Amino acid sequence: MARIKDSSVREAVAAADIVEVVSGRTPLRRAGARYTGLCPFHEERTPSFSVAPQDKLYYCFGCGKGGDVISFVRETENLDFAEAVEWLAERFRVTLEYEESSPRIDAQRKHRERLLALLEQAAGFYERYLWESRLGEGARQYLRERKLEEPVCREYRLGLSPGGATLAQKAREGEFSQTELEDAGLVNRRGNDYFSDRLLFPLSDPRGRVIGFGARRMREDDPLRAKYVNSPEGELFHKAGVVYGLHLARAAVAKEDRAIVVEGYTDVLALHQVGLQPVVASMGTSLTERQLKELGRLTRRIFLCFDSDAAGEAATLRGMEIAHALDLQVRVVALPAGLDPADAAEGFEDLLRGAESYVKHRARLAIEGARDREEAFREVREVLSRFDDSPERQDAVSFAADRLDLPRETQAGLAPRARRASGGLSPKLLVSGFRLERMFLAACVLDPEGAAEYVTQLGDEHFDSEDHRRLRAELAGEVVAAGDDAALRAELWATAEQEGVSPASARGLFLELQERWIEREIAHLHTRPMTGEDERRHGELVQLQSKLRAAVTEQA
Repeated sequence: MARIKDSSVREAVAAADIVEVVSGRTPLRRAGARYTGLCPFHEERTPSFSVAPQDKLYYCFGCGKGGDVISFVRETENLDFAEAVEWLAERFRVTLEYEESSPRIDAQRKHRERLLALLEQAAGFYERYLWESRLGEGARQYLRERKLEEPVCREYRLGLSPGGATLAQKAREGEFSQTELEDAGLVNRRGNDYFSDRLLFPLSDPRGRVIGFGARRMREDDPLRAKYVNSPEGELFHKAGVVYGLHLARAAVAKEDRAIVVEGYTDVLALHQVGLQPVVASMGTSLTERQLKELGRLTRRIFLCFDSDAAGEAATLRGMEIAHALDLQVRVVALPAGLDPADAAEGFEDLLRGAESYVKHRARLAIEGARDREEAFREVREVLSRFDDSPERQDAVSFAADRLDLPRETQAGLAPRARRASGGLSPKLLVSGFRLERMFLAACVLDPEGAAEYVTQLGDEHFDSEDHRRLRAELAGEVVAAGDDAALRAELWATAEQEGVSPASARGLFLELQERWIEREIAHLHTRPMTGEDERRHGELVQLQSKLRAAVTEQA
């Protein structure tokens, strides 16, 4: 895909109103030169979320989330950088220009835009046919039998295909070509509608644009024998990367810091209907790495709830293994035998509270799959040895000991290789120096031009944090801005506000950073017997230290 020109990115950001964008997620109130409100990223009762409209930055003093208007759109809309810029451009009517433009690239972009427009029109056509046609009564009756009410079905844009060539004919009347219909996955090789008399579930990308459909069989003589089929793989639709319902659930997933992953489309609708918002589906019993990475951009807490049959159990295990490898906190929601999530919707929160951790679930499977107690002990011992010490691991040890009815002296043998956290400096010892660096850079960010004389006199040796070193180099003009430091700049702006830092603070903090470096250099010289060169160096540092202390005193 062609890269958006930097000038266009700047134009989109300049045109964007961050207050308007953020207000779409949480109400804001003016507080002087800034705006405040409840954080859209975590639950809170007292507002700790702050927006600086002039700098187009946001920061939450509660959870630490921060950045610029692009990063806010990326977080809340689940988009990558280019998609977030395009989202802003659409919202604020900015025409973007792309690099490496060529007739071929332009044609590809226009073709993609036409396919999206075609699929959007198809979704609208299917919706109308479901709710307004006489022939849609059978599908409407099916939804009533599943206890899925019209409002939730309309929210997820359910539709019905009439079959034949009805859609294809209407699309051609709208000046879409046969090739475009095929590329969108809407017709088969004969030119007839790909879906025939099926209940349709639109599948969307993270921006809510329709990219394909999932379809449920409504009659036994359906030429497509599978109960559920999806659009064919194509330019827009790739099953492995789609998370059903994520475009509607993403705000709730981020805010509640959890994603509930179920197997079927109707499971999502049923749970959403009873008030569970962060619910998505995995497009069948498979859960892919791409799907989990999409969810991992919003939360680290994943609840898996697949059907309780053998296929569902196998899918749960595969999903857990992938999630664990991605360092996600995954838990398993157990369903009563013979039920799916839609059947248990009313009491689903209770099931969530009883969800098992990955390590406990693996221990349970090891016990249930063993031939005898001795084999179960060996299998559980092997499972537990793969995990670091944690409350979840301790819970799994207790569970296994109870299930195997182990005496106290034997229980320790279940987890003989418990890992211990490695030693290191206490965070408290680092806070003071880290805060000094933070406050200095906060003053510099408020007035980059005025701070130039200070940042150019400092180097990497004056900072412990790699992020701080990079930002100092950017402010000094030594490196090009990385473009991914918006969160750090937002936090520095918030630090300045919280600590009462102003541009005038830069000089005093600059002197303190230099004094800290000198103290470290002197301390380093005292770690070994000093040579003549060391003695000379020591004298220079002591003189410089004396001057700096005088300057710090004068500054104060």
